[in-house]
Amino acid sequence: MRLREAVQALAEPRFAWYFAARTTTTIGSSMTSVALAFAVLRITNEPGALAQVLSAHMAAMVLFLLLGGVVADRYSRTTIMQASHTLTFLSQGIAAYLVITGQAQIWHLVVLEAINGAVSAFGMPAMMGVVPLVVRPEHIQQANALLSFSRASITIVGPALAGVLVVAAGPGWALLVDSLLFLAAVPMLRRVGLSGRERAARGGADAGSTSMLRELREGWGEFASRTWLWLVVVVFGVLNAVHVGAIAVLGPVVAKSSDVGEQGWGLVLSAEAAGTVVLTVVLLRARLRRPLVAGMLGVSLIALPIAGLGAVPHTGLLMVLFFLAGCGVEVFGVAWTTALHQHIPEQVLSRVASYDALGSFVAMPIGALAYGWLATTFDVRTVLLVSALGYAVLALATLLSRSVRDLRSLDGSAP
Repeated sequence: MRLREAVQALAEPRFAWYFAARTTTTIGSSMTSVALAFAVLRITNEPGALAQVLSAHMAAMVLFLLLGGVVADRYSRTTIMQASHTLTFLSQGIAAYLVITGQAQIWHLVVLEAINGAVSAFGMPAMMGVVPLVVRPEHIQQANALLSFSRASITIVGPALAGVLVVAAGPGWALLVDSLLFLAAVPMLRRVGLSGRERAARGGADAGSTSMLRELREGWGEFASRTWLWLVVVVFGVLNAVHVGAIAVLGPVVAKSSDVGEQGWGLVLSAEAAGTVVLTVVLLRARLRRPLVAGMLGVSLIALPIAGLGAVPHTGLLMVLFFLAGCGVEVFGVAWTTALHQHIPEQVLSRVASYDALGSFVAMPIGALAYGWLATTFDVRTVLLVSALGYAVLALATLLSRSVRDLRSLDGSAP
């Protein structure tokens, strides 16, 4: 496939505005993980404190995800995203103010990240359901790859810039940038113009025709009827708990206590983003015929940087390992999103996506808290090495399922 054909989705105006909005918010969000981690670690060096902040965000998101999926299938998905972005602007802006002025305490960040997580529970299912409505079916994989390319390209420089800002000015300034860019994306989403009435005409849910409980049951029926779907989600419930605990919680702790340091940790995360960029270029030109086989093989590579943190926490080596993991993450991300867009009917897509997110994320707060406890009870390096082995084995075990192995891409066909 030639490059011009690979970017044809951008010729569709509504997708172009959606792409611009997603790119804008990604610029700020790419700095947030580094900024928030070191904002917490400047208040206290306790790994458990960072675990509490991350857990608050994820627990609130999990709590409201199913409601968010129903709302996104009932009403205009872009309107929901505009409201979500506005609330994110407010919550992150308050966090930035408190950190910059030196007034931030751990409980402040716990509360604000819980609010931010609840807001994300509505924005995430809505975001998942937009692409099939603004691009033609044959452009779905390319549209998803373009979104990933934008995200990955930005996050190459975002974490590194956050590391520089943390050292030079403090973590609050990165949080402030994130806040302002979410606000800037709101008028872009208005140009997408995806109304609830138009969605109903294309088969979307009618807000007045059925109860929310019935719509939740319908979404569950679609989710549970596909073995490949629920199996991967169940496995990711465990994988994501290990991922957030080993990398998001223990990663900054290992970095700060070794030669890697704050700025080196930003470079390491940027290397992961570079890996996703490289694979995005490939995925813009090549179609994944068996998306879940490629995706699960790719995601198993996350075990490499976890093992590296446990064995040899050196900036150069970690950059290489995170680069390889980024390649794998990109393969899975595009493969999984495209599989959902192609194999799940659009009118229930946000509800199915909310069950997907709930199952995938429900154990993440537990993982964050568990790894905070493990870091104070056992040797951190040993915990990371055992985690790496378990992660790889579990990810590859999904390929034993025929349903996962045999799922094929629909070449330009509608769901």
